[in-house]
Amino acid sequence: MSDWLEHSVQVEVAVPVARAWELWSDLEQMPRWMKWIDSVQVQKDDPDLSRWKLASQGFEFTWLSRITRLVPNQLIQWESVDGLPNRGAIRFYDRQDHSIVRLSISYSIPGGLGPLMDKLFLGRIVEGTLKADLERFRHYAEG
Repeated sequence: MSDWLEHSVQVEVAVPVARAWELWSDLEQMPRWMKWIDSVQVQKDDPDLSRWKLASQGFEFTWLSRITRLVPNQLIQWESVDGLPNRGAIRFYDRQDHSIVRLSISYSIPGGLGPLMDKLFLGRIVEGTLKADLERFRHYAEG
């Protein structure tokens, strides 16, 4: 049994939605703005699958992720198929000369520890990291 925790953050980016989409849909570029993501490798035999590596302060996790839904300039949705249990979506909202990028991530914590860890510290760490990642994305996209 496990608990699923979810966090959502968003950022307004001064680029057209097509540019924001173009950057996010190139999964292998994500380590440029996502601090804890060490690498992403899209599988050559199946581009809907990608191998992810998260590394931070001596911790390392890997997982294989599958894109479950793709709507150009609107949505990329995924879920892990092995390794670290996670799922989520990145949504893009067109605001003419700029865009809103909203990232939602859910991950599994074993046993009944999830809600306690989330309230004590984990939720703040994850949300803070995701907010910082989206700010780095904003600077990257606008630069």
